[in-house]
Amino acid sequence: MHALAGLVVLDVTQVMAGPFCAMQLADLGADVIKVEPPAGDSTRRWGSSGSGTDSASFNAVNRGKRGVVLNLKAPAAQDVFRRLARRADMLIENYRPGVMAELGLDYARLSADNARLIYASISGYGQTGPDAGKGGFDLVAQGVSGLMSITGEPGGPPVKCGVPLTDLAAGLFALSGVLTALYHRTVTGRGQYIDTSLVEAGVALSVWEATEYFSGRGIPQPTGSAHRLSAPYQAIRCSDGYITIGAANDRLFSRLCGLLGHAEWAGRPEFVDDSSRVRNRTELAALIEAITSTQTRCHWLGLFDANDIPCGPLNNYEEVMRDPQVVARQMVLETDHPTLGRMRTLGSPLKMSATPPVAGRRAPLLGEHTLDVLRDLGYSGAEVEALRAAGAIGTG
Repeated sequence: MHALAGLVVLDVTQVMAGPFCAMQLADLGADVIKVEPPAGDSTRRWGSSGSGTDSASFNAVNRGKRGVVLNLKAPAAQDVFRRLARRADMLIENYRPGVMAELGLDYARLSADNARLIYASISGYGQTGPDAGKGGFDLVAQGVSGLMSITGEPGGPPVKCGVPLTDLAAGLFALSGVLTALYHRTVTGRGQYIDTSLVEAGVALSVWEATEYFSGRGIPQPTGSAHRLSAPYQAIRCSDGYITIGAANDRLFSRLCGLLGHAEWAGRPEFVDDSSRVRNRTELAALIEAITSTQTRCHWLGLFDANDIPCGPLNNYEEVMRDPQVVARQMVLETDHPTLGRMRTLGSPLKMSATPPVAGRRAPLLGEHTLDVLRDLGYSGAEVEALRAAGAIGTG
């Protein structure tokens, strides 16, 4: 059993936010039909390793889907899409606002034929507001939303988060929206329209930063690896690299001080409580590192683990993919691809007792399932050839 078995999802998205959202639905068992333009999703050609229109980058966010090529600028392809939408439970798109309406494929028109349709739009800035018409990319959204202003070391140049955070977060917010709408539909029998954006995702994630600003404590600044509301909670230097520690309350801090051979630190006025330690975190970190830098990461991780001080290594991605915990939790899977061969992919972070996700499948080849989907819709062989001749479809 899969949680979303029987649901049909139209994925009319490219690159990251939309494909990532739709991939979660595929992992949960939905029949996700990815609708691509004739040239395919642009990520099919991203990265140094690939084969024609297949790349590891594309596979990373499109696993488990069926692939259809429709030239939505062609009226015949729009008719195919409308027929698909009449059967669909969900539709996810991330074109610039207004494009789907220009194609006659917006929520108002499609829901007129399918009142149960749940339709989600993901864009850079949202469907309304003075910036709605702008294109949006993760880097731009990280800047607009304030995330880049608080990332990096104090006094350093602007730094973006290492992962495309607003892309991924917008995809997850959209996922939350469509699943909530699905529950609402079980009560009312009707779908609804969902609108979210990369910029809003970045703003919504700024929980501590907004709290700091709203509380009148000034404009939040970068803190490096440190937490802005608790200390010591950051990366700490050892003799052979860095580890992280999270002594995030008075009890843990007192224990940490004892393990470092300086129990008296816990009674110093500048370190007596979390607020004081945050104000003096630079001095505190220097004191801690003067000691931790004399021993290896392994030494301190062993000592802190044995005494229940939250801590961990700073892994690079080779170390991550070999980490026994990551491997045990099936976060690294392997699958076979017809052009890329045996390849590794990420697993699902969801572990469900009754309806476990299925993440170990490959992404579709360009147009691989076009003919299958058209047959499911009742198109005859002659009609398919007419669509091909009109430039409305592409097949693998």
